[in-house]
Amino acid sequence: MSILSLTIKPIYLLLGFSFSAFCIQIYFYINYYFEIVKKSRRKKQDNTPTTYFPPVSVIICAKNEIENIKNFLPSILEQNYPYYEVIIVNDGNNFEMQTEIALLREKYPHLKETFLPEKAEVISRKKLALTIGIKAAKNEYLLFTDADCQADSKYWIQSMVRNFDDKTEIILGYGSYFAQDKLLSKLISYDTLFICMQYMGFALKGHPYMGVGRNLAYRRSSFFNHKGFAGMLHLQSGDDDLFVSRVANANNTKVEISHQSKTSSVPKQTFKQWLIQRERHLSTSSFYKKDTLRRIGLENLSRGIFYISTLACFFTSDILCLIALGMLLVRFSIQATAINLSAKVLNERNFYLLIPLFDIIIPLFNLLLLIHNKIFYKKNHIYNWK
Repeated sequence: MSILSLTIKPIYLLLGFSFSAFCIQIYFYINYYFEIVKKSRRKKQDNTPTTYFPPVSVIICAKNEIENIKNFLPSILEQNYPYYEVIIVNDGNNFEMQTEIALLREKYPHLKETFLPEKAEVISRKKLALTIGIKAAKNEYLLFTDADCQADSKYWIQSMVRNFDDKTEIILGYGSYFAQDKLLSKLISYDTLFICMQYMGFALKGHPYMGVGRNLAYRRSSFFNHKGFAGMLHLQSGDDDLFVSRVANANNTKVEISHQSKTSSVPKQTFKQWLIQRERHLSTSSFYKKDTLRRIGLENLSRGIFYISTLACFFTSDILCLIALGMLLVRFSIQATAINLSAKVLNERNFYLLIPLFDIIIPLFNLLLLIHNKIFYKKNHIYNWK
């Protein structure tokens, strides 16, 4: 065997890794991440007006959030919907919150309040607070958001609830963040949008695995039939994604993408706050179903292999350099199209040259946070559920 053949073989192996990862990445974008856009185009062909207005219970957990109650709750209480109640679960039974809610109730009689005692000794106060709110609800259809969230239109309830039918148990919505002219705000918006493209795309292809508590609906009976949050009470998080992961399937889950169905909230103002939020969310990811973990893991692994192997190709030969550059440009074109078209559908900001930067650094942050969780996580460590 010649020396030349020995030197060529690793080059082709490198190209093989890069091309295989490239194909997997393109598959995920075409098969999953374009699904929001595809659904939007199908939806334009169906302009049937909504005539179904079942009673709804909106449940919001709040802990020391007087300003958020003042600023955002009116957008929930002034919905253009005939039959609904809004239940605030006052975590800690804060007196100032009680007073503010009592003032609002004078104007909005469909506002109700219940509470979680401050001395309740539980690992996840959020799950207990939600359970209390669900038990207090008088309607079958439940719609969830957070106290720091604003409904982006007066048709939020209508847009979400219209998806329920005899088979549907869960509706996945989009919870965005207010756009701010800061790099951190853009990073958070991108991360939120991409996660939405992922969980909605998987759901639309028959593989639902999570939702976000800022905008989520499900049946009251489904909650009790599946024993609520039993089996996940030892975890601080998971009131939204793990519950959906356990209950949702291809036949009982729908996705709502209209502008009118959005909620928006204020993004974290410091990088540290965002990392803590990401760490809390990632702390439950290892409890997803195995097929979900394989699917997400394959996408992340192929992305890492693609960047590393493609970068290595630039240091080999001119031909491989051109091939690598071509693959990078093709992937970026498809990626940017999927992300920005999805952003347009969801009334989100656009991303262009920031996409490659965020596409690389967010998985790195996630990996570091997962390693940190694995090494330093303590059983008595309590995350603030906000």
